[in-house]
Amino acid sequence: MDRGIGTTARLGKKPAVGWPVTAFMTSKTSSKRRAQTLLTDIAVGLFAGLVATQVTNLAQGPLQWVTPDNVGRQEKRVRPGGSSSLVAAKKTAYGLDYSPNRQNMELLGKAIHFGIGMAWGPVYGLLRRHGGLGPFGAALASGAAMSLVLDEGVVPALGLSAPNRDYPAFTHARGFLAHLVYGAAAALAAEGFGRLVGRTPGPA
Repeated sequence: MDRGIGTTARLGKKPAVGWPVTAFMTSKTSSKRRAQTLLTDIAVGLFAGLVATQVTNLAQGPLQWVTPDNVGRQEKRVRPGGSSSLVAAKKTAYGLDYSPNRQNMELLGKAIHFGIGMAWGPVYGLLRRHGGLGPFGAALASGAAMSLVLDEGVVPALGLSAPNRDYPAFTHARGFLAHLVYGAAAALAAEGFGRLVGRTPGPA
């Protein structure tokens, strides 16, 4: 009896790979695929957020045109100074003991504005891939969530705007509508760019 030498080895055949090795390789491949999907989703989301922010900026014009004069006056009266992004820029500069000129302060405010818009973009892909939502539902949910979480929650809590009760109901409705525009634009950008790179944001 040949100890330590199996029949397969004596016949010159390679021993079959055991299931632990196969399972490990399968798991490794699956993890790599998930990592690639995650990175692609983030990239697509950031791009979609950038596009959506710019589209929302363009939509602000018509939304301001339909704003009643008394609402506009009330907003100016209670606003702590410029847009919430500009207020955030001033607070950031003050915290860093940095005193930029007016132009640089406005650039910092725009950077914060676009940075937040881009950062929220991947939320759409998250809702599409893992939330089981279609494009319309994910667009509505991501835009509404951005309005409620950021505009109605984080921004006044950080003192970047006046308390919610100080603004007219029209202001809140206009802001909510603007964020729905953001959600719709993010959906169009994410779906289009996702198909372009061969990784649509739908369920895996």
